[in-house]
Amino acid sequence: MADDRVGVIGLGYVGLPLAVAFAEVGCEVVGVDVDAEKVALLMAGRSPIRDVPSEALQAVRKAGRFRATTDYGELRAVEAMFICVPTPYDAMRAPDLSYVKAAAEGIAPHLRRGHLVILQSTTYPGTTEEVVRPILERSGLRAGEDFDLAFSPERIDPGNREWTVRNTPKVVGGVTPRSTARAAALLRRLGAPVHPVSSPRVAEMSKLLENIFRSVNIALVNELALLCERMGIDIWEVIEAAKTKPFGFMAFYPGPGVGGHCIPVDPYYLSWKAREYDFYTKFIELAAEVNQAMPFHVVHKVEEALDRYGGRGLRRARVLVLGVAFKREVDDARNSPAGRIIELLLERGAEVVYHDPYVPRFRVGGNVFRQEERELESVPLEEGWLQWADVVVIATGHRAVDYEQVVRTARLVVDTCNATAGIPPRSAIVVRLGAPMPEGSLPSDPPGSLGG
Repeated sequence: MADDRVGVIGLGYVGLPLAVAFAEVGCEVVGVDVDAEKVALLMAGRSPIRDVPSEALQAVRKAGRFRATTDYGELRAVEAMFICVPTPYDAMRAPDLSYVKAAAEGIAPHLRRGHLVILQSTTYPGTTEEVVRPILERSGLRAGEDFDLAFSPERIDPGNREWTVRNTPKVVGGVTPRSTARAAALLRRLGAPVHPVSSPRVAEMSKLLENIFRSVNIALVNELALLCERMGIDIWEVIEAAKTKPFGFMAFYPGPGVGGHCIPVDPYYLSWKAREYDFYTKFIELAAEVNQAMPFHVVHKVEEALDRYGGRGLRRARVLVLGVAFKREVDDARNSPAGRIIELLLERGAEVVYHDPYVPRFRVGGNVFRQEERELESVPLEEGWLQWADVVVIATGHRAVDYEQVVRTARLVVDTCNATAGIPPRSAIVVRLGAPMPEGSLPSDPPGSLGG
């Protein structure tokens, strides 16, 4: 079976790159999304995410190999389909599989013999067989007999130009050897190596291992950063020294927390599932706890810097946050630690604005940390705002920001990601996460600053 007609459910950061990639290798692709505005945007040839240039989308539209719709019924004509919907957690850190269930329920009435369904959404081991399979089998068809079912974890790294959906190796596990082989054959058409495994559960666990590995190592270096602050040691210098070892070491870096669609979420998916087996993932949960605490530490550091160098507290302090995306050079602000930082600053009485060249609007609040919801708009990065701020907090180190201008113009900077490395302090006092507090005092007051 050629599987030349492909459906993709969920046209976000995972689904849209996948859909365009299959269209580029000659498949006829139908994308399904519940957001009618997004569908209209895509049909007009305008991409809502930076990882898919509008020019690439327009090319596959013009070739007649991609169309978007809100109608699940159009999936009946395809031969294979991917589920690429979000898998967040709820307020109690329990898995929220509502999007996965809704996608499976949307497919089920249109499922036919010969279909191949591949779940790509990151989730706990067992989801494909315990959640998706029963919903699809309500159609009266049997997985592994009448239709094929597999799991192949997404490996999208937003903003990464070197490793994309076209060259990143794939892992795939089906409910039967036939399902595995068929899914692997389809994925190989994108050009990347494919590693088949014995079951969907192995493939699901492999994705969690990848991201928990990162979570644990980030937590380790975050904890060391806190220790280095107390010991008067620069963690960034320590890491550069350790990196000179050519074996047995991989560099990870501290920061204001973890964000995105995987690292803050995946540890809780596995911990939740593990409890079904009377198993408690203490090591994994401790790492998540360390990372979740970093925004609180950043706010404490801002408060300490204001007190030490400005002789004031956070109440009525003017704070400019630079960067709210979860990582540099992306427009994705999901689970960004900047959100928690801003909420905590607002709750302590600060006045907060932000600048991010990739995120024009940013919503905060609506939770136990800040009940009032607020949508903020990015302000331009200009000397007026830098001088207005009592303190500038660098939460995401976008390369598009002129940090020399920031250090030259601002009075007080709290740098959580070492974006100001190598820049002479000039007029600003720069306080860095994981480094000793600098000596000195604030210069004379420019208009609108601490003394204004």
